[in-house]
Amino acid sequence: MWIDEIEKGFSGVGGSNDSGTSTRVFGTFLTWMQEKKHPVFVVATANNIHALPSEMMRKGRFDEIFFVDLPTSEERKAIFNVHLKKRLNKPKVRGDFSWEGDVLDQLAKGTEGFVGAEIENVVIAAIFEAFSEKRSIKMEDFQKAIANTVPLAVTQAEQIKSIREWANVRAVAATSQEDRIDYVKKNDQDETEDPSAKLKKESGDVFQQRGGRTIDF
Repeated sequence: MWIDEIEKGFSGVGGSNDSGTSTRVFGTFLTWMQEKKHPVFVVATANNIHALPSEMMRKGRFDEIFFVDLPTSEERKAIFNVHLKKRLNKPKVRGDFSWEGDVLDQLAKGTEGFVGAEIENVVIAAIFEAFSEKRSIKMEDFQKAIANTVPLAVTQAEQIKSIREWANVRAVAATSQEDRIDYVKKNDQDETEDPSAKLKKESGDVFQQRGGRTIDF
């Protein structure tokens, strides 16, 4: 059972604007989660976990809380691969462009701090750029789209840091330990060759850190 943005349905439980219906639905849902007999695996997402009632967070309801941070380099390459395959499936649009090997590495390096939706928009914007000039797509189109994008990691850097501090104690990192190994604080990091250096400087550790606990299964 998949519940998207679960806090939207239960954030007002017990509030002054709740006529009682939300509270009854919430109680029924908690009872079902605790006592269900059928093998139902419940997964929910939340953009603002602080809005959820504390009764929902204890063990026995949800067995674990996973924190999905900004995509790592390997994750960004996988996201690019999905959207490039989806949108560059016509030879006229793709032309001679190939995203194998170094191209994915370059795209991932240039989009440090981008979320999945921003990566998707980079691909779309690059296609629009090529279409406007009536030609097939080029690497320069992606570079232009990346340069014109200000990611959430910059506009909401403070909120991301706050959520990470919460997750470092209370949630398990959704990203594997192998993918997180490069995201450690480096005081002497050389930023001269990093295309995201300016953004990193402005946003502190947001780009070079990933939150959540690491556990062994």
